[in-house]
Amino acid sequence: MASLQYYGTGRRKNSVARVFLSPGNGKVTINKRDIDDYFNYETLKTVVKEPLAETGTEGQYDLKITTHGGGYTGQAGAIQLGVARALLEVDPEYRKVLKDNGYLTRDSRMKERKKYGLKSARRAPQFSKR
Repeated sequence: MASLQYYGTGRRKNSVARVFLSPGNGKVTINKRDIDDYFNYETLKTVVKEPLAETGTEGQYDLKITTHGGGYTGQAGAIQLGVARALLEVDPEYRKVLKDNGYLTRDSRMKERKKYGLKSARRAPQFSKR
């Protein structure tokens, strides 16, 4: 018998997260590692769990997450969006709470590409009069 499972995809900067939400007791696994082993900072752990806390579903669902690309902060943001989208599949009534807190908004800020003639995206070579 297949267990009930909800899915959400999140992206932030260069990070992509696939979030699988299933009924359980609140265990969070990221890339086959516990959340405490994966994220060193408490702030990143709270970022991941914020959508669950706002909807009052913390401890009701197990999270199985695969993420790649970018750094830890980008991955935490991607996971947050993925969790919020998965919660929408659980119950569409959560939409107002999640939207009001900004968890359903994709953060479109990306690293700007380097342009030719410049040292980086906007940094020009040092000017010298002579």
